Amino acid sequence: MAYTVFARKYRPQTFEDLVGQEHVARTLRNAIASDRVAHAFLFTGVRGVGKTTSARLLAKCLCCEQGPTATPCNVCPPCVDITASVDVDVQEIDGASNNGVDDVRRLQESLPYRPQRDRFKIVIVDEVHMLSTGAFNAFLKTLEEPPPHVKFIFATTESHKVPVTIRSRCQRYDFRLIPQAVVAQAVRRILDTEGVEADDAAVNLVANEAAGSMRDALTLLDQIVAFGDGKLVGAEVAQTLGIAARESLFAVVDAALTGDGAAVLRALHVLAEQGVDTGHLSRQLVQLLRDLVVLRVASDVDELLDFVDAERERARALAEKVSVLELQRVFAAVSKLVDDVAVSSQPMRVLEMGLVRVATRPPLEEVSTLLARLAAVQKALSDWDGGGRGPLGGGADTTRGAGSDPRGGGGRGARA
Repeated sequence: MAYTVFARKYRPQTFEDLVGQEHVARTLRNAIASDRVAHAFLFTGVRGVGKTTSARLLAKCLCCEQGPTATPCNVCPPCVDITASVDVDVQEIDGASNNGVDDVRRLQESLPYRPQRDRFKIVIVDEVHMLSTGAFNAFLKTLEEPPPHVKFIFATTESHKVPVTIRSRCQRYDFRLIPQAVVAQAVRRILDTEGVEADDAAVNLVANEAAGSMRDALTLLDQIVAFGDGKLVGAEVAQTLGIAARESLFAVVDAALTGDGAAVLRALHVLAEQGVDTGHLSRQLVQLLRDLVVLRVASDVDELLDFVDAERERARALAEKVSVLELQRVFAAVSKLVDDVAVSSQPMRVLEMGLVRVATRPPLEEVSTLLARLAAVQKALSDWDGGGRGPLGGGADTTRGAGSDPRGGGGRGARA
């Protein structure tokens, strides 16, 4: 039997299984339960957050033999066929390859006819923003007055490219980026189901690299499970993904904060030999420095930090080596390096010299220290002035008489 990738194997089959989009799931379930289902929907959000999955779930809820129901049975013919993408009354169209006026007109010709089996005819258009202007215009009348047995579900990653005349005819649902902690929990559940051991560092790396996309997380997980052979370790996962291991990141930041330029260069040399992407490395360093700042100012808010338990004490010790102001100063410098690295033809050299510049930075003086020094200088000037010993003093030159002529001769009285 052909292998089924995790992204398909663990695709949600009910709204209760949908991860990170509770606001969408709740609204759609309530709409179905109260018989207030609109005729057209626009699902928008970044890749891999559940737009197409939610469209299929909504189709199952509406066409299930037990429904319309907020929880499809997943065993009746409509549910089974929709899950397998073979239902004759649920058309899933790729907007990128079927984007012309003729494609839309052919679709519209079939809409007036009743569905062959299901309760509704449902049209799912993925990447709808790729439709041409003419195709959008052809949709307008149908969207405004559709047949009662037709439902439209549009999905897009770029809603601003969908004409306002289309958007105004649809109920819009914005799909959010999925929080890293939620992704990590889902990854852990799947690993447990698959019987794969993994440490927290490995799970966190996958969740972090997914950047809020559950599909990306499952795709990465597929890859590293094949590599790990039943057990996943953080350092090995980082090597597989071509990113810096946490140990290496801590070493670079430690050297930069403590002013050890040689250690910075050695650590970067090792990472370069491992083939780590320089742009990604710079972003990882920014993330770690951000976490160190947060650890100093809000250490009790765990959900703001990207540390596993084994890293927390080391991170705390590292953050306390310098002041919060110094951490913010280093963060600002490394953040600028991200842009410099991105546009450079020699990104590793730019990163090396930038971090060496950070490591050899002059010490940051506290404002209170500078004010105390300024006050001392002002006091010294005041004392010097008060003694009449300087150009600011009020003491007069008593070596000459009141009427003396600086050119000599003692003034008019002397000549008289």
